[in-house]
Amino acid sequence: MNGFWKRIFAWILALIYAVWWAPLAQAYSFNMIVPDVRQPVALSGGSACPVPAHHLTATGSIAVQWSTALSTNPVTILTQDQTPSGQLAEIGQTITQVIAVWTGVTGTTLLPSTFSPLTQTPTQDACGADGLNTICFDQADSAFTPGVLAFTRVIMADVLGAQVGSSPVATELGQILDADIYFNPSDPNTTFATPQALPTAPAAYDLESVLTHEMGHFLGFSHSDVWSAMMFPFAPAPGTISGTRPTAQQPDAPLGDDDRTGLLVLYPDPTNTLYVGSITGKITPANPLALPANPPGVTGVFGSHVVAVDNSTGAVAGAVIGGWSCLRQVRRSLTARFRFLHCPWETAIPCTRKR
Repeated sequence: MNGFWKRIFAWILALIYAVWWAPLAQAYSFNMIVPDVRQPVALSGGSACPVPAHHLTATGSIAVQWSTALSTNPVTILTQDQTPSGQLAEIGQTITQVIAVWTGVTGTTLLPSTFSPLTQTPTQDACGADGLNTICFDQADSAFTPGVLAFTRVIMADVLGAQVGSSPVATELGQILDADIYFNPSDPNTTFATPQALPTAPAAYDLESVLTHEMGHFLGFSHSDVWSAMMFPFAPAPGTISGTRPTAQQPDAPLGDDDRTGLLVLYPDPTNTLYVGSITGKITPANPLALPANPPGVTGVFGSHVVAVDNSTGAVAGAVIGGWSCLRQVRRSLTARFRFLHCPWETAIPCTRKR
């Protein structure tokens, strides 16, 4: 057992979650796609087991652009430098820093070199199914229902050879072909402030925090049920940030342990020998008669939530949800099995509004 786990104890709380597809499910979760098994096996792989969304991680394989069209009525993005060039430079710096947050996690194949240099486009409606990964601050969309600050639309390959617009041809199932991040441009009560402007804009949401969350979706994450994780589905209150600001020494500082764990699983580095190890188990009721007679094959408390807590700090180091797994053509019965993977750190943050 990895030495890290010697400081951890498991707290078990039985909760029911509709995570039927989850292979030894976890608190962090991924965007998933089911291969199109109507296609030949050479294209679909021959299995209907869900595949997590992911980017290829060769050098320069992920390109990101952002639209310099910014809403002025209402104003969406607040910056400290209000000159046109200064405003663009400040927002671009925030985006670059957010990319560094996710590429700064040790032990993954997602590296700073994985991203091409950030580019700009003056096109207002630059986000769409075109194979270009884009961040838009002034593009309306029907997804902006009340309470939604931002969202990310991701298109994945359900067969090999799929392509969207100018995207590369998919060489892996689940490969992300297009990912676009939208910020709400039309709510007069919603503004976003860069880190430099946030101290004087207490009613604004922290641009860096919200964008870091959306960049998680961009990379293939869904949401986490750990409230202190960056991928928890509610934003920090206006005027506050999620976690701590990134630094040159710890670029991934805003992330929670659950986020880092998910990234290690989604983009694993086979040469990583530091953040490895696991805790596995199976949850059963104290009274075996509590197990239902039907459906047959039920051998545990399905949907049980298992949380690992650091004894020294009380912080949540990792969490999983017991479930079944899908292996090729065979779906296992409900077992409530679980496994913790790769758990380094965690910080606690208060969160409120949905994103």
